[in-house]
Amino acid sequence: MTALLEARGVVKRFGGLTAVDGVDISVGAGEMVGLIGPNGSGKTTLFDCLSRVLDIDGGLIEFDGTDIGRHRPHDVARLGMSRTFQLIRVYRDLSVAENMHLSIQWGSLGVPQLFARTDAAARRRADELLDFLLLGRLRHERAGNLSGGQRRLLEIGMSLMSEPRLVLLDEATSGVNPTLAADIADRLRAVNSERQVAFLLVEHNVQFVADLCERVVVLDQGAVLAEGTPGEVTQDPAVIEAYFGDPGDDTAGDDRVGNSPAGAGDGTAP
Repeated sequence: MTALLEARGVVKRFGGLTAVDGVDISVGAGEMVGLIGPNGSGKTTLFDCLSRVLDIDGGLIEFDGTDIGRHRPHDVARLGMSRTFQLIRVYRDLSVAENMHLSIQWGSLGVPQLFARTDAAARRRADELLDFLLLGRLRHERAGNLSGGQRRLLEIGMSLMSEPRLVLLDEATSGVNPTLAADIADRLRAVNSERQVAFLLVEHNVQFVADLCERVVVLDQGAVLAEGTPGEVTQDPAVIEAYFGDPGDDTAGDDRVGNSPAGAGDGTAP
């Protein structure tokens, strides 16, 4: 599979703390890859590096064969990579439709166009995506009135407005009830299969990742601990120990990574 995103030896330091320590990770065109790990393992920091929110201290990041190590986030977005954030970022005082309109990448437009009314093609795309994401009936609703799961779906819709080839999706099920989490999983599968959009998912809900992804990368203390199928990584003794401590220790409890979202945390580092 041709790598759409390829990162090699990525390093990010905060003073004396190495939050991302020589990470290699790739996502193929149309692939869905999970990124999991315990609290503070560096998942979100790695996302910030890949999307160019943070500068890296070492390594190489390529998107579709282009070195993006010195690109700014809006440059990366125009190349076809978008992302969501762990804390949902929507304009709560604006309508659902207005949020979609504002999410278009405006970097190529002049100042007068920035304040112009959204063009008809963009409005049609917004309406199509809202219907696809089960939010069509709420298009005129104030975004702040939506449930957490609905706001997450809106944020995913906003990330798709620029027609990306890859979406970095950070904690899609955080604070979302199980029914809406299932809806989110269903919509992500459809986006992937029907629109060939690739996803790299940071998730605390390991079962959510296992249901969606054929390949999973596990971070621990800023480095790659394991990589493989969901079944392989969730049965890996090193992964189980990283999440729950020594599996031979009675204080570690009876949960296992494969059937529990506990302990995966928000991935914020440092």
